[in-house]
Amino acid sequence: MRWTRAAGRGLLAVAVVLSGYATSAIRSDGPPGDGRGPLTLATAGDLTGYLGPLLEGWNRTHPGEKVTLVELPDSADETHAQMTTDLRSGESRYDVLNIDVAWTSEFAAAGWIAPLRRDSFPLKSFLPPVVDTATYDGKLYAVPYVTNAGLLLYRKDVLAKEGIAPPRTWVELARAARTIAPKHGLDGYAGQFLPYEGLTVNAAEAVYSAGGTILGDDGERVTVNSAAAREGIGFLARGVREGWIPKKALTYTEEESRQAFQDGRLLFLRNWPYAYVSASGGKSEVAGKVGAVPLPGPKGPGTSVLGGSNLAVSSHARHADSAARLLAYLTGEEVQRQVLTRGALPPVRAELYQDPGLIRKFPYLPTLRASVLAASPRPKSPRYDQVSLAVQAVVRDAMAGQLTPEAAVRRLARELAAISR
Repeated sequence: MRWTRAAGRGLLAVAVVLSGYATSAIRSDGPPGDGRGPLTLATAGDLTGYLGPLLEGWNRTHPGEKVTLVELPDSADETHAQMTTDLRSGESRYDVLNIDVAWTSEFAAAGWIAPLRRDSFPLKSFLPPVVDTATYDGKLYAVPYVTNAGLLLYRKDVLAKEGIAPPRTWVELARAARTIAPKHGLDGYAGQFLPYEGLTVNAAEAVYSAGGTILGDDGERVTVNSAAAREGIGFLARGVREGWIPKKALTYTEEESRQAFQDGRLLFLRNWPYAYVSASGGKSEVAGKVGAVPLPGPKGPGTSVLGGSNLAVSSHARHADSAARLLAYLTGEEVQRQVLTRGALPPVRAELYQDPGLIRKFPYLPTLRASVLAASPRPKSPRYDQVSLAVQAVVRDAMAGQLTPEAAVRRLARELAAISR
């Protein structure tokens, strides 16, 4: 992919404007890096290939601060494992880390990423919920880069033939998935149900949509033992038991579930907005037949988990000033526009969600904006990796029919209490 001349001029202007962010962006208790110089940026696998061209724009205008991109595995769990192994070594290869929003608290508590000055970044220009994902213990430890909220994708053509509206509640979703999907040779509903981070997200969304929580705001108090959590986990388990969630969906990650929908095998899919863009493309079997609405809940629209990623500076960054300048560059308005148009990833800049030209190209943007503003973060915990593994294991057993929802909630409460001690 190549930049247009206009985009190149815009990025040059952004680079000039952001040069003032240089030395003041890292707090005094940040990394001891020696100012400006080359950088390494570590990220999960770039599925759409957009990030390389973005960094080429930086490298052209910052020849003394060139960035080398290191792509880790596509899987969030594998990326987390590789990053944490490197960071624990005390001599990290990475200067800038593109981390899942749920990892900020863990990385900050461990001392792996440096605190940043709030006044060095345009935080008021971002969608409000995303800023909270970049903080820990009252300090800013990262800058929001990409946000995300789950959407319910559906087959517009099928629902139109049946004369029904997209589902707003779990009852409506289950009824259509159970009765309409088979009439059209389709499976009913799928999400990301393989035991990995995606299952934690899907389970949290079900619990949140029912009005429950998993941990308290302090990240220590266990709150999952509730009727709401039983209802949320029960919704997922019931879908498998009744057959409107196919058993093969228990092996789906984002990509397997996207492919199933894009190949015309699913009526409904919970996924991130990139799946909408892919399924609407020319090579998709369902191009022109895809709609998107907020996730349903028990009595109306549900609650998505806030997804996305934050950019952080390693505590061992070689050139801390350059790292902070790169963060400011990648979260500038023009680059954020390219994050959406080239990467199909939701930007953090609020004004882009009301841009008429972007809405024409990405008609789901108003729905996504509403979903992001109503979304909730995953549990904040310095031991988030352990919390997530516990959620995955318990919910997987419930969906496989090995635990009742009641037993699953009790077991999860015990395991989380042990982790939080």
